[in-house]
Amino acid sequence: PDALMINEETAMNSTNQATIDRYPTSLRLLHWVRAVLVTGLLWAGWHMTGLADEVASKYELYYPWHKSFGVLAFLLVLVQIVLRSRTVDLPRPLSTLDRHEQILSNLVQRAMYGLLVVVPLMGYSMSSTYTMSDGVFFFGVNLPELLSKNDDWFVVFQWLHKVLAYTLLALIVLHIVGALKHRFLDRDPRKDVMRRML
Repeated sequence: PDALMINEETAMNSTNQATIDRYPTSLRLLHWVRAVLVTGLLWAGWHMTGLADEVASKYELYYPWHKSFGVLAFLLVLVQIVLRSRTVDLPRPLSTLDRHEQILSNLVQRAMYGLLVVVPLMGYSMSSTYTMSDGVFFFGVNLPELLSKNDDWFVVFQWLHKVLAYTLLALIVLHIVGALKHRFLDRDPRKDVMRRML
């Protein structure tokens, strides 16, 4: 009987651990939707800035949609941050990872969340301060421009938007490489962090 009770308790703990070891559906959906959005925004930002000013689609298509989806990505990450802060049973850091991997993973995750907030704000600041800007669009709605027009500040915000976007891209690549390493190279299911988001 004691052995049976121990086995039942172990099975129950395993079930609970498996449940807690995976993010809630809402956070998993937000993660992948945001991932697609950010990937598209990074590509569009790189592509459209390389187009000549004479190309009509640069300002008629790419810039307005880049702004709209940028605001959407910003709102989604805010929702994700709020949900994470209000969710009790989030997966804990994997103790099976090496100490340096745990530290690096934590730093990369925090830095990505920070940049996912700051990069869109720099983009908004660019549009708000640029004297020739046609406004900040959000799917056909003109958002208020809270900053005064100043082309000197526009240059600063433009530089920050670009540098921080490339920094975010580098962190995303590092994030993906780390997840793939743990899943396919470590050959240890206990280190597979990707399953938490699937």
